[in-house]
Amino acid sequence: MIRKAKIGDVQEIHSILSHYGSQGVLLSRSLSDLYDHLRDYAVHEDENGSVTGVVALNVSWENLAEIRSLAVREECQGQGIGRRLVEFCLSDAITLGIYRVFTLTYQEDFFAKMGFKRVDKSILPHKVWSDCVRCPKFPNCDEIAMLMEF
Repeated sequence: MIRKAKIGDVQEIHSILSHYGSQGVLLSRSLSDLYDHLRDYAVHEDENGSVTGVVALNVSWENLAEIRSLAVREECQGQGIGRRLVEFCLSDAITLGIYRVFTLTYQEDFFAKMGFKRVDKSILPHKVWSDCVRCPKFPNCDEIAMLMEF
């Protein structure tokens, strides 16, 4: 089941994101940041009520949102959870009247299969880069910018 995140999910979200953050495949989020932006997050919950996947949709600009912090526990990968989390975000974006959604990723094939197209990072507004200063790879970002337009 995919649903909007709740306060009680923050520790599990933090654990998942920290795991992948330590591998350098996504930007870790502090507990403070997770609480501050909880409304951006959605989770996949298994039949036992455990959070197995997480994603956030962050509104960036007038008609632009970012899919960020997409992560699925390693033991749960390959079950379509990531795809369903992204679809949840895309539906949320449309509900908000946002018809351009981008992501910065290392998983180009995954997002391409979902209809995202690779774009030059320079087309994204400067506001998008506010989180970059917290990234250990800054200023030498090697993530791929991908965009979906409805």
